Amino acid sequence: MNSHHLTAALGLANRSVPVLPLRAGKVPFGNCPPCRDNACGGRPNMKNPGPCACPRPCHAWAAATTDPDIITGAGWSTAWEQAAAVAYHPGGTGLTVVDLDHTEAVAWARRTLPATRTVPTTRGQHWIYRGAMSSANAVRDGVDIKSTMVYARWLGPGTGTMTTLPDTVRTLIVKQPSPVRPVTAHVLAGGGECRHRTPAYLERGIAMAEQRIIAAASGVHATVYRTFLAVLAAHGRCGCLTDTHAARLFAAAQTKGESPRHCVDAWSNARTALGM
Repeated sequence: MNSHHLTAALGLANRSVPVLPLRAGKVPFGNCPPCRDNACGGRPNMKNPGPCACPRPCHAWAAATTDPDIITGAGWSTAWEQAAAVAYHPGGTGLTVVDLDHTEAVAWARRTLPATRTVPTTRGQHWIYRGAMSSANAVRDGVDIKSTMVYARWLGPGTGTMTTLPDTVRTLIVKQPSPVRPVTAHVLAGGGECRHRTPAYLERGIAMAEQRIIAAASGVHATVYRTFLAVLAAHGRCGCLTDTHAARLFAAAQTKGESPRHCVDAWSNARTALGM
């Protein structure tokens, strides 16, 4: 048994950090025989996130635990014998890791992100913030976000004071809405300028859409989608709708508990429904 990795894992677990062993190649151990192909029902997905009742490390990030009896138990003994590293579930302990994979990514972070605790890696750095969020790979060149439903290697405590997760990191996973298809010479039959290009008309439409979302008492998902659909149907084909307008609608939706990812999906689905 690799006592060094096991000792590190137990120390983290004692600080309420969920841990799991990694084999060579920085990959988790495969499903144990009773849970092959997630037969136990503990598959880590949005409907049933978290580990199954099996004490073995069979579901990657969802196997991470703080229970010392599981960590030192017979179910994990073979894994620790073969372990090449210790990993942890950042989101499970309320953290987010900005994984910077090369020197250019580190330089970008120093210019762009608030200083926080940093941990050196083989090729770059981990910047660790207090607060959890959705995870995403390749949010920009050499930058991954590791928080919920993923694992990160434990490479030591790092240096510096941990900062609260800033919006500049949260927005990294939000894809900008695709540019609205421009329409040239969109003129009314009477020869006048398209009413959608009138600033007051567009502003009134966006303000009404924001209010509709904010006023939703139930069915927020459906309200957001229908509102996005209505806005795109009215303003999406004449070139007057901008990313700033979309950001206002996204912000209104997020005040009602919608995640950035839900906003992106609803916007994309609305565009698809309209053939845009």
